[in-house]
Amino acid sequence: MEATEVRLKKGEPIDRALRRLKKKLDKEGTLKELRNRRHFEKPSEKKRRTQRRRG
Repeated sequence: MEATEVRLKKGEPIDRALRRLKKKLDKEGTLKELRNRRHFEKPSEKKRRTQRRRG
């Protein structure tokens, strides 16, 4: 996995750069993947979760 990077533009406030970083991470799905990998999930649990989602 490659590190996501946002460069500060000249005179840009840090909060705006953080917002751009968050949007970039969201678009790439990095945070979602991180949350999913926080704990190990057995294959049977994954299967059960996907079946519940479908209906």
